Amino acid sequence: MKTRADEMTGVSAAATLPARGDHAKRWLVLAVLGVAQLMVVLDATIVNIALPAAQRSLEFGDADRQWVVTAYALAFGSLLLLGGRLSDLFGRRRTFIIGLAGFAVASAVGGAAVNFEMLVAARAGQGVFAALLAPAALSLLSVTFTDPGERAKAFGIFGGLAGAGGAIGLLLGGVLTEWVDWRWTLFVNLAFAAVALVGAVALLAPHTSDQRPKLDIPGTVTVSASLFAIVFGFSKAESSGWASGTTVGWLIAGVGLLAVFLYLQTEVEHPLLPLRVVLDRVRAGSYLAMAVSGAGMFAVFLFLTFYMQNNLGYSPIVTGFAFLPMVAGIVVGSTVASAVLLPRIGPRVLLFAGLLIASGGMALLAQLEIDSTYTPHIMPGLVVMGLGLGTLFAPAMQGATAGVHHDDAGVASAMVNTVQQVGGSIGTALLSTIAVSASADYVNGKSTGPNTFAEAAVHSYTTTFWWAAAILAVGAVVTGAITRNGLLPEAEGEPVLVH
Repeated sequence: MKTRADEMTGVSAAATLPARGDHAKRWLVLAVLGVAQLMVVLDATIVNIALPAAQRSLEFGDADRQWVVTAYALAFGSLLLLGGRLSDLFGRRRTFIIGLAGFAVASAVGGAAVNFEMLVAARAGQGVFAALLAPAALSLLSVTFTDPGERAKAFGIFGGLAGAGGAIGLLLGGVLTEWVDWRWTLFVNLAFAAVALVGAVALLAPHTSDQRPKLDIPGTVTVSASLFAIVFGFSKAESSGWASGTTVGWLIAGVGLLAVFLYLQTEVEHPLLPLRVVLDRVRAGSYLAMAVSGAGMFAVFLFLTFYMQNNLGYSPIVTGFAFLPMVAGIVVGSTVASAVLLPRIGPRVLLFAGLLIASGGMALLAQLEIDSTYTPHIMPGLVVMGLGLGTLFAPAMQGATAGVHHDDAGVASAMVNTVQQVGGSIGTALLSTIAVSASADYVNGKSTGPNTFAEAAVHSYTTTFWWAAAILAVGAVVTGAITRNGLLPEAEGEPVLVH
């Protein structure tokens, strides 16, 4: 017969034994992760609208302006794989909290910047801590929700936030810049981070492991340098042209270092990116879909913003509100695809269909003319584009982390952000170059004047939309060919201490 002391001992032991996942608080955990993810994603666009005001305030030139955006992209893109692996090795909760706190501090420094150098340093700091935060958030989601039905709903909500964040950033950036001050596009992160930080400390269960963390230093150095060179090379292509020696040199260096990195991953005992993560056909297709969608989505934000502000005369706030139909499309598409369709048909069809629908949305936007208006000519394309992106975001995020051991969940999650960042950099550079060329070709041989230049600008935008539509369509076909058919495997939680 058990005594009271025996029962109390059993309860005490059970309270410290490892368990899989943290099921009791999982929906509150999703809210915390969603706030953090939204903060990271919207920061890629929220500062863009504030740039002219920041430029006037800190008195820096047009040539320097791109560095406020590029500093964030370079630090974020080049360190994502390291950030994902650190969360695997040292605990997702710890990495998530450090990322949140560091991101908040960097945002405060940027908001208080007294000169250009201080602002750029703060933006780079945001990128560094975002590289810790973003993979930790997605991997925490992956190991917390293991029930297939609940996992689909959770990824649908998270994917909707991730996809809509860029458009929300444009809206929030416009509101804060016009109604308050450009500095609040950075200070606002303190509110997001404070909410997420309190929730993380209170809700996230500590990771437990009996293995000593081992980091692949050669792999870390080579892949970080490679991603830096690739992202920087594409940013130079946008400003200096594809034939520039600087552009070519950086891209060659990036590709060469990437080849060295892949070789090292087959040789070292504890690789930074185990190749088993990317060689699975479902995960490979998911990564490709995210890369292609990144290229297309950045094209919409960039060139449609130009059209609405230059041709329609929209203010930053009105421009931000104009993107809300796309946000609605992303949220609806993501929720339906993840919760209703993915458990029944698997990711292959959804990745293919999502990219194809997004391509159709781009084709609608490519019909714009100099005298087009918002409701009949712009809004339908935004809605279709949003539905397409929403249809692929949540399934791609689930597919990218499906079937991985919990020890690899962080680096598998980091790959999602890495390919989207690199895809966005490639898309922005390529389509910006196409836009400049299309504009010059249109003007060539015509009489110059305000109307000609306005028509040339619209021609450059629609040309890029046709190219983006083609990229998305080709991406759909290749993704459909790569991705293995069938339903996703069940997810595995990670050992955590349950109190």
